[in-house]
Amino acid sequence: MGTDLRALVPDAWDEWYDNLLRAFGGVPESAEERTLWRELTEVERSIGAWDGDVCVGTASAFRFRLTVPGGAAVPAAGVTMVGVAATHRRRGVLTSMMRRQLDDVRSWGEPLAVLTASEPAIYGRFGYGIGTYHVNAEIDTTRVRLSVPPGTDDVRLRYAEPVDALDACEDVYARLVARRPGMVARNPGWERQRLLDPQSGRDGASPLQCVLAERDGQVVGYARFRVRADWEPAGPRGTVVTQDVDALDPAAHAALWRFLFDIDLTSRIHARGRPLDEPWQHLVSDVRRCSLLVRDSLHVRLVDVGAALEARTYQTPVDVVLAVEDAFCPWNSGRWRLSGDPKGASCARTEDPADLALTVRELGSAYLGGVTLDALAAAGRVRELRRGALAEASLAFGSTTAPWLPYGF
Repeated sequence: MGTDLRALVPDAWDEWYDNLLRAFGGVPESAEERTLWRELTEVERSIGAWDGDVCVGTASAFRFRLTVPGGAAVPAAGVTMVGVAATHRRRGVLTSMMRRQLDDVRSWGEPLAVLTASEPAIYGRFGYGIGTYHVNAEIDTTRVRLSVPPGTDDVRLRYAEPVDALDACEDVYARLVARRPGMVARNPGWERQRLLDPQSGRDGASPLQCVLAERDGQVVGYARFRVRADWEPAGPRGTVVTQDVDALDPAAHAALWRFLFDIDLTSRIHARGRPLDEPWQHLVSDVRRCSLLVRDSLHVRLVDVGAALEARTYQTPVDVVLAVEDAFCPWNSGRWRLSGDPKGASCARTEDPADLALTVRELGSAYLGGVTLDALAAAGRVRELRRGALAEASLAFGSTTAPWLPYGF
């Protein structure tokens, strides 16, 4: 290859990060963005590929705690900042970084690795499966109305400066994390990522705005958004661009969305990265005029099959032997007996005959409960070896709440 992998050192961060930015098109970031990402980068968990004195590849992994079915916060490596210089493509640079990184994650004792993919086709060969999806919506608020639940009018809304409201918003977010698989507990410093507001990222919209939802003096929800003003001969046609809408109960959720629907001089809401099962979809008068678009979000990789499957619970009792194939991390290959229920689980190696056969990629897709083993079997990705085992396992792996990653990393 003519390249070698090195652990990142602080003095090399600027060159390392410049290579990453160039790999993603070379658009410069604001000083605020660059400073924050430098502070958030976990240098000791970062590697670079170097051709002599030139950095040609980057990869890092944040320390995250990911909510899994059952509500546990499981250590997970948040794979990030992966890029290879265009001059060094197809030379095995990415494969060598993925190999080193997964070996490192295993040594750190983290049973999961997760990422968001700029190109989803890349990561399946390294054992990542699509574990969550999200919804983008373009809502025509001139033709769609909301039917809100009782108690909505008891919620008071007020504008607040995003910085001033940060602690209150973070308290709401922290209370929501354990409720939904796929959510990530925010490490110190990450709250600032939600306030990044460079003009280059607004696409013609306003600076970030914030509205708090309160009941009895307590904050029970918040919305962060921008407004993109626009006019046509017939009048205003502005767009509300949502960033975060989080609420602790149905009335607060409805109050925030009603507010977003009713902002003056606007006729559309552009909502990005929302949960598949978000309640507002059941409050609207015409879902077709919301133009829902589903796309992949979090890609999940089991680094330690036994520890990962033990870390979550199962919505119905399950006792199944899984024949797992993992060419990239062969320590996972073999037969595993999973026994679990809503209270807990055990997963250990076994010599018993297998009930289901699949690769670690399918386990990653099914792990958070948003993709069923039954659907994967219908695609030929899971094989049933014992009659009835597929239905048993598919139901058990499910989640009553759709998994969701609320922001990228």
